[in-house]
Amino acid sequence: MRAPETTHPTLARQERVRTLLEERKLQYLVVSNLTNVFYLTGFRGSAGVVLIGRDEGVLLVDPRYTLQAREQAEGLEVREERGKLFRACGRWLARRRAREVGFDDWNLTYAAWRELGEAAGRRCRLRPCGGMIEEFRMVKDPTEIGLIRAAAQLTSRVFEDVRELIRPGASEADLAAEIDYRLRRQGAEGVAFETIVASGPRSAFPHARASANLLKKNEFAIFDMGAIMGGYAADMTRTIYLGTPSRRARRVYDAVLEAQQQAMAAIKVGERAERIDSVARAVLARRGLDQYFRHSTGHGLGLDIHERPRLGRGEKQRLKAGCVLTVEPGVYLEGFGGVRIEDTVLVGAQGAEVLTSASKQDWMIC
Repeated sequence: MRAPETTHPTLARQERVRTLLEERKLQYLVVSNLTNVFYLTGFRGSAGVVLIGRDEGVLLVDPRYTLQAREQAEGLEVREERGKLFRACGRWLARRRAREVGFDDWNLTYAAWRELGEAAGRRCRLRPCGGMIEEFRMVKDPTEIGLIRAAAQLTSRVFEDVRELIRPGASEADLAAEIDYRLRRQGAEGVAFETIVASGPRSAFPHARASANLLKKNEFAIFDMGAIMGGYAADMTRTIYLGTPSRRARRVYDAVLEAQQQAMAAIKVGERAERIDSVARAVLARRGLDQYFRHSTGHGLGLDIHERPRLGRGEKQRLKAGCVLTVEPGVYLEGFGGVRIEDTVLVGAQGAEVLTSASKQDWMIC
């Protein structure tokens, strides 16, 4: 069922869930993952459970969040519960004599599942439906794309601003703190993950934390960062070389850049996710560097920094228009350093649209 263009995004999402409930012969779905709760309702508290049926729905919250939920949630009744939320969910289902109920087995703990089942009663069959909402979230609607685009633009702008501070003697920790400060100062509601600044041999650690180490001349420095706007994340990595690069440093950087460019050129609607990964690896293999590529080529992102689809080996998921991905090949050489280049990319009818715009060609600070 396609919602009218004027429909509020959360209401359109609720209608999609109701359509799927009919297809799967479910009466209700219990949504407990807080990111999915926000996706379906707009409520952004730290405790809440959604029960959505074919023609009704409710958001259960504890007294801390009653006013907030009534202000933020769209399309569902808000009910305050003073006891355990999952027990309250079960009682709500029991009053409706529910028999076929889906639940998110990817996120619900055993203790919560037991509470829910005991309160719902023996006639209620709880059916695992983990990943159902995540499947919806893979394709972004125009509102989501607009927020990710804004986050990507802010991320790019802040990195370009911080470039003036990248020099020998600057500490990784200070640069990471400056990035975080400027992102928030310029409008981000937060950072998408702990900002990575890693230099010299530490740049060969794909997920290094910023340390007190000082940047040095004739070394690489990796900057991995992302803003959050309206709950949606961007993700971008740039690698800088301090000084005049050696032949080896140029070889590695050029190989990673080519791998990224070729991978992005391969993105199109209907392409398998594994194909994008294989294109990047093939470029690095021709350069004799594929053994130093230690992670997948990319991942989906949106409300979470890692979402479907994953661009990796064996990933059969086909790309759809509206998917937002990272493309981030890297080469990590122990004792020498690493290079990773990453952009946030929107899958469109014409292929990949790169949303993060900070320069990848201007990678030397001499």
